[in-house]
Amino acid sequence: MVVTLLTRAGCSACARALADLEPLCSDHAVQLSVVDVDEAAADDPELRAEFGDRLPVVLLDGVEHSYGDVDEARLRADLRAR
Repeated sequence: MVVTLLTRAGCSACARALADLEPLCSDHAVQLSVVDVDEAAADDPELRAEFGDRLPVVLLDGVEHSYGDVDEARLRADLRAR
């Protein structure tokens, strides 16, 4: 199971989301991956096209889980269920 945070440099909301996700993922022994959509656009322009205007976005195993704010309660419940 992997939690991925889609972000971009200079995004304060993205920094807050990362700060929320780090302890949550650690508590559940889940891998946290951070992807800058602008850097990734060189190889995957659709990623920025799909998510770039509503960052930060949290993916759970590649599926959108939340965007804007981290839905911690829902994510914890989903991580326990898997």
